[in-house]
Amino acid sequence: MGAAGSAGFEGEPSPRGPVRPSGLLDLLNVASIVLDTEGRIVLWSPQAEELFGWSAPEALGQYAARIMVHERHLDLVVRLFGDVMKTGRSWAGAFPVRHKDGSTRLVEFRNMRLVDDRGDVYALGLAADQSTVRRLERDVALSTRVIMQSPIGLAVLDTDLRYVSVNPALERLNGIPAEEHLGRTVRELLPQVDADPLEAAARGVLETGRPVVDLPATGRTPADPDEEHAWSVSLYRLEDALGAVLGVAVSIVDVTEQYRTAAEAEGARRRLAAVADASARIGTTLRLDRTAYELADVAVPGLADVAAVDLLDAVVEGRRSTLGPAEPAVIRALAVRADDAARDALRAADPPGGVARYAPDRLVTECVRTARPVLVSRVTRKDLGRIARSPEAAELLRRAGVHSYLAVPLIARGEVLGALDLKRISNPLPFDEDDLLLARELAARAALQIDNARWYQNARDTALTLQRSLLPSHPPVTGGLEVASRYQPAGGTSEVGGDWFDVIELAGGRTALVVGDVMGSGIAAAASMGRLRTATNTLAALELDPAQLLGHLERTTAGLDQAIATCLYAVHDPHRRRCLIANAGHLPPVRLRAGRPPELLDLPTGVPLGVGGVAFSTTEVGLEPGDRLVFYTDGLVETRRHPLDERLAALLALLEGPDRPLEEVCDLLLRTLHEPENSDDVALLIARATPPARRGGGTLSP
Repeated sequence: MGAAGSAGFEGEPSPRGPVRPSGLLDLLNVASIVLDTEGRIVLWSPQAEELFGWSAPEALGQYAARIMVHERHLDLVVRLFGDVMKTGRSWAGAFPVRHKDGSTRLVEFRNMRLVDDRGDVYALGLAADQSTVRRLERDVALSTRVIMQSPIGLAVLDTDLRYVSVNPALERLNGIPAEEHLGRTVRELLPQVDADPLEAAARGVLETGRPVVDLPATGRTPADPDEEHAWSVSLYRLEDALGAVLGVAVSIVDVTEQYRTAAEAEGARRRLAAVADASARIGTTLRLDRTAYELADVAVPGLADVAAVDLLDAVVEGRRSTLGPAEPAVIRALAVRADDAARDALRAADPPGGVARYAPDRLVTECVRTARPVLVSRVTRKDLGRIARSPEAAELLRRAGVHSYLAVPLIARGEVLGALDLKRISNPLPFDEDDLLLARELAARAALQIDNARWYQNARDTALTLQRSLLPSHPPVTGGLEVASRYQPAGGTSEVGGDWFDVIELAGGRTALVVGDVMGSGIAAAASMGRLRTATNTLAALELDPAQLLGHLERTTAGLDQAIATCLYAVHDPHRRRCLIANAGHLPPVRLRAGRPPELLDLPTGVPLGVGGVAFSTTEVGLEPGDRLVFYTDGLVETRRHPLDERLAALLALLEGPDRPLEEVCDLLLRTLHEPENSDDVALLIARATPPARRGGGTLSP
């Protein structure tokens, strides 16, 4: 900041009246003495009495030289006094003076001639103890030297918080000459520094007298306008010898390096925290879209205002994809997330699930082609044309205020899957190298989860296709039954299960109804289910008793790899209005009859197929026209949070009431009972007994 300076003079009268005196003269304790032309004392101040020891009555009228000067100095003093009185020239210097107590001390004098309105001449002497004067001189010299040479910025602000003086160090820190500081406030002088906390602290110091030490401040100054700096500011109240408040002394230390080091450490801590958070939040399921949304949620708002997770369409379909220099990128958007202040930018984003083609010159295409990040710290209109998929989308991004962009490739097991696309709008800071490092760490961790999810989804889709191909397609009316069915794959993280149902037409208008559940999941379970279903169809053609049929199925499971399955097998005879049912460890079916509450059929439970060692039994159950049977697998009613009895009661409650279309009942049960995150699939089969087929124009009676 420049050489020390000052604005105004302490002793000037104020426009509002006189100001309080300075205490400096009181520290000097200046004595005033007036002599006539004969050298007799005619005026004697209280300070003279204190300095020389003679009271006014003792001194007045006395020859000054006689009571104040030693005999050996008398001639010199008389000569000096004569020069002042004759020539009018002032004399200044230190002179040994005799105290009343007999001691001698050096006194600093200022002597001058006075003339009154009658032309009479007098001599005025101003005197102060030389040791006191020298001490003040040393203090002032030391303070001046320290202030001028100090590497710490120093300033004095008046009570209106305007600069009164600054030192060269502060001149250099601010990059502004010292004289330009004077009379101006921090706010006026340095508009890019947050002055509010500084001014508030300074007013507190003026009011209370309590210093403020190491107040942090940040901003930019003309000395380095392109870089943010940090300072440690300390403030102290200044008072004179009488206790009058003069202003605030300010010391300023540039701590930018420490600030940046601390900021880097905090940035590293934040990155570690973000990565730890990402590890906990990304990959909670094996659903591809859910995993993508988890990555976007981690990125917003901590890292970006808008985040999109895009995969190459070929990758989603299970194929490897490599892009040549002139090839566009076919992108499938999986997730997009925006902070509340950046909602307008969503209109420019690809909707999740949609497929878009990005030209070879687009930045996201460059990112997935080169497998390297693309960082645009400050986005221009030209850059927007390479960020957005179309000119219309670029204009939407411009109006939304996108000012910084970052795309990071999603790479897993050496394959580029897609990109994490990040934009800043409300966050005023551009993306920097620290943000890039964090984005790459997030992308690396998320890419493995996304890759696992996509391979799982491909495997699941294969198993589901296999399972659906093995499930029957039956007519809505078979023999003496009207039938409706549903198959619902598992939600959550589970693979496709081994649930199945079947409706098999038998001789004599009879119908076999089958519901089963192979334990386990995936393609192996679906394949085991297919073999059991084939075996059931083959055995059903032999018209075996249901218990016998289950016994044969039990032996069939011995040829399957560790297969265990539950199964209900029922044969409906419309002419005898009954069902023969055998159970192999399955949940009991529900029978609904007009005018009665729904009931769980009381059947011997049996043991699952594949356990062996226990014979199965057949139970006969009446089934009149209009009666309904509901078969289901455990995925419909079992959950981890509720007892099975409670869930079965809920099933019965849903089935109670007036008769409804079977298709409507199937949808109601699945919608109400099957939870989206259930880890098991569901097979559901509902049959309503109808009158038996006519023979010879009539209807068979019981």
